[in-house]
Amino acid sequence: MRLLHTSDWHLGRSFHRESLHEAQHAFLDHLVHVVETERVDAVLVAGDVYDRALPGLEAVALFDEVLHRLADLGVPTVFISGNHDSARRLGVGSGLIQRAGIHLRTDPGAVASPVLLSDAHGEVAVYGLPYLEPVLVRERYGLERGGHAAVLEAALEQVRADLADRPVGTRSVVLAHAFVTGGAPSDSERDIAVGGVAGVPAELFDGIDYVALGHLHGAQTLAPHLRYSGSPLAYSFSEARQRKTMWLVDLAADGSVAAQRLDCPVPRPLACLRGTLAELLTEPEYGEFEDCWVQATLTDPSRPAEPMEQLRRRFPHTLQLLFEPAEEPTDRAVSYASRVRGRTDLEVAESFVRHVRPGVELVGRERDWLREGLEQVRTDQQRRAELAR
Repeated sequence: MRLLHTSDWHLGRSFHRESLHEAQHAFLDHLVHVVETERVDAVLVAGDVYDRALPGLEAVALFDEVLHRLADLGVPTVFISGNHDSARRLGVGSGLIQRAGIHLRTDPGAVASPVLLSDAHGEVAVYGLPYLEPVLVRERYGLERGGHAAVLEAALEQVRADLADRPVGTRSVVLAHAFVTGGAPSDSERDIAVGGVAGVPAELFDGIDYVALGHLHGAQTLAPHLRYSGSPLAYSFSEARQRKTMWLVDLAADGSVAAQRLDCPVPRPLACLRGTLAELLTEPEYGEFEDCWVQATLTDPSRPAEPMEQLRRRFPHTLQLLFEPAEEPTDRAVSYASRVRGRTDLEVAESFVRHVRPGVELVGRERDWLREGLEQVRTDQQRRAELAR
């Protein structure tokens, strides 16, 4: 069975205020073309269809159009909701839409109800695990405590129980939206940490023939059966060196997997340039980047006058300007963004406490209070978001 694995479309998202509507439309055209030309048997979309819970009309129109085109091809498509999606909104009309071969899996209570596909070698059970926010699904799974690993393990227990009741030789596919340990993140993914812990062990998915992962924006292979497709477009300059692709997966009769990466259209290359303003404006080596979306980091010892205006004369698509003097006189010159980049909310909070209380380290109970406080804030935000949806 031939599967096309994609995720993290983030329909409606912009790139540093540049509209990506046409680029996202071009990607969806490309996806439909691949489905046709590569004789794909089923499409798997592992979450974050939209960029926000209340998507704009243009984003909804893109989604509606691709649903019609996939339904017209008669190719089954399985979607799950991600942490950016509103599960309730994305799942509206799922029962009716399913009649057209479009399967929207957004209900945490239905993880053990697979989409059943078949080929000459028998059935393939496709299980959709939407993004599972621990504070909202623990009770449903009979858990008093626990984070991402605990709720995902509980969901997979239900999947395995259903699979055990199916005929011997039934192959299994799982779609999941999570941060699996060993994956490499980008700057453009929304943090899903609870109490400072976001990762789930890859071993949770042992025994599943293929796991189509979403959430991380770089295409990655954690194991032959365990892959992130990544986002089809770059959504931050941290993705400048990423090759944006989809996975074309061939699932054999014995459940073994062969996969190849298919490139996605690139609307405009990204370039991260670094140097003094004079160097960037005059050095011939930067000429190849004049038509790119540019992030420029200036190393001048003092801030030049009107740097963005000057840069855009040579690089008209400059979108982001950073300042990092080659010789910084004090730590105060380091931007707040630079100091917190790559750190969790808990680590930032601990650093603040140490700053205002120098020489006094956090004791175990105080660290627990911080962790519990952050989790409570996250819980309140999730509940307000669900009520708003």
